[in-house]
Amino acid sequence: MSYARTILLTSLVMLAFASNSLLCRIALKHTGIDAASFATIRLISGAMMLWLVVKIRRGTQAGGGSWLSAFALFAYAAGFSFAYISLPAATGALLLFGAVQVTMIGYGAWSGERLLGQQLVGLIFAFGGLVGLLLPGLSAPPLYGSILMLGAGTAWGVYSLRGRGTGDPTTVTSGNFMRAALIAATMSVLMRNGISLNKAGVWYAIASGALASGIGYAIWYTALPGLKATNAATVQLSVPVIAALGGIVFLGEPLSMRLVIASMAILGGIALVILEKQQPRGT
Repeated sequence: MSYARTILLTSLVMLAFASNSLLCRIALKHTGIDAASFATIRLISGAMMLWLVVKIRRGTQAGGGSWLSAFALFAYAAGFSFAYISLPAATGALLLFGAVQVTMIGYGAWSGERLLGQQLVGLIFAFGGLVGLLLPGLSAPPLYGSILMLGAGTAWGVYSLRGRGTGDPTTVTSGNFMRAALIAATMSVLMRNGISLNKAGVWYAIASGALASGIGYAIWYTALPGLKATNAATVQLSVPVIAALGGIVFLGEPLSMRLVIASMAILGGIALVILEKQQPRGT
């Protein structure tokens, strides 16, 4: 794959991932759809799109997902949707991304991966940024929504860790989406008294599932072989920034100084950890 094509595909994926936050926030704020229905429709449409992608590619069926991974995926999607009832798009994306990275970095440390000086500083910065963002005050995000989004990020971190080396990634993701869609459908049936559907909201959910998630993940796995490990990790730092800009442009969300400072601490701290981790060691 050419370098230019890798850059183009990666840029499209980052836009797709950031769009999930915008589509969910717009749907829950400006249409009548409820959070449970949004999550369910997102997972079902994502599963259908990924199944179609796998079918077209005629990929191997080895490693078609697992129920544990599917439950982690469901926990992410459900927490994500319910959190965006109250959270602005930018704040939600930052909390999600921070929780994902801290979960994965923390697991690495717990499993014996030694953190060097720069990594420890970065981790402290990232954790301090999360705490600073959530401290009580006029510009603090809603606590309940923040807890839900942190839980969603942790679930996605667990899902990502479980997905390492489990076969063809697109096929595995397709299988996990199918299982997670069944779990989400069960949730919707149990919550049927609170179900509220709306044509515009349904279309936003389908766009989030089929395009931003399904097609987004398929393109990401296509672009990954052309990216170095460092680039693949650091490029994801752009997702909360893109979501913040989208929230300002499409939702009229304000950009508070607290969010700016927290973003610099969280994203900068994570960058320190990732970049140090990938640097070659001297003899």
